[in-house]
Amino acid sequence: MEQSIKLFLTSLLLPLIGLTACQQEAGPPPAPPPPEVKVTSIVAKTIPDEVEFIGQTQSFRPVEIRSQVTGIIRKVFFAEGRDVKKGEKLYLIDPVPFKASVASAKGRVGQALARLAQARAELARVRPLLAEQAVSQKDVDDAIAEKLGAEAALVTAKGDWEKAKFDLKNTLIVAPVAGRPERSRLYEGRLVSAQTDLLTSIHQMDPMYVNVNIPESYILRRQRELAARRVERPDLFQLKGMMSMADGTTYQHEGTMDFAGIQFRSETDSLSARFKFLNTRQRMFPGDRDDRPLYSLFPGQFVTIRVRGYMRKDAILVPQRAVQQGPKGLFVYVVNGEETVEIRPVTASSWHGQEWLIEDGVHAGDRVVVEGFHRIRPGAHVKSAPYQPASSSSDAADSEPAPREKT
Repeated sequence: MEQSIKLFLTSLLLPLIGLTACQQEAGPPPAPPPPEVKVTSIVAKTIPDEVEFIGQTQSFRPVEIRSQVTGIIRKVFFAEGRDVKKGEKLYLIDPVPFKASVASAKGRVGQALARLAQARAELARVRPLLAEQAVSQKDVDDAIAEKLGAEAALVTAKGDWEKAKFDLKNTLIVAPVAGRPERSRLYEGRLVSAQTDLLTSIHQMDPMYVNVNIPESYILRRQRELAARRVERPDLFQLKGMMSMADGTTYQHEGTMDFAGIQFRSETDSLSARFKFLNTRQRMFPGDRDDRPLYSLFPGQFVTIRVRGYMRKDAILVPQRAVQQGPKGLFVYVVNGEETVEIRPVTASSWHGQEWLIEDGVHAGDRVVVEGFHRIRPGAHVKSAPYQPASSSSDAADSEPAPREKT
């Protein structure tokens, strides 16, 4: 009985021993293959370095219309909101009292002329008598003084006459420039004070200015980049500006910088600059009989100006999806020559289409991981494959806004 039990147990253990031996001979299971990631090789490029600023439109020549004389408005000639030509009549100040002043001043000139003629005749009469001692020296001196006084009175009278004629002429107020006037602030019957009361303003609308404020931080950064030859630009006043309207549309004309300030504004810590744009557009529909010029821009509009002309050399661009956010800032994964993953902190300055402009952290020739982040970690061995974007960065850059400076 005991012998039969031993034989039974032996028959059960022999297959288990054989299976264990087979497993020992086969060895450990094979390691999984390295994860595949998509990488892009960094290539240094020369790219347009454009930046956007918020600007506000301003008419080319805003002119305030004020009266040179004090008086009552008798007539308003112009139609508000309709263009006027240079020299066109705007207002008439009641000229009656000024005509009277001209007549009175002219009369005083005549009196001064008569007095001067009399003084000259008296001097001519007494001067020869002095040699004959028929008159005293005092009589001659008095005649000379009278002549000089008459001459001075004539000069004064003529000055008053010119002032009276000037005032009469300025009772008719004409447009000093061609443009479009605002609404009149005063109308017939109102008393206006000389050089004080604002009657209206005329705006020369074509061309149109756009004023922008350039932050000091941006100017200092540009100066460093230009000094290091990382950025190139043409002459300052050859920089171009593309304007975007409030609804996102792009203005049809390209502007040119025509002014750069020399003093920072302490309240905004910025320097002013100005671009000049053409401001005309076509008729909206056939048969439009409105004879006024048609303008696309009006003073006071807020717009966006994209500055064009700067070119950045050896720019490092990385797809936006490759840049990750970590506790210590932005970073990317880089695959080295041994197909091992490294982590690189980076400094990204601005967007260019669907790519980040990298200032520091990666260099030309580095291979940056774009897809497959969830399968890797620093130090891991990977299998890299080229990343194929859906569309080129240059196409995306045309449709994406340029980096914007905060003002």
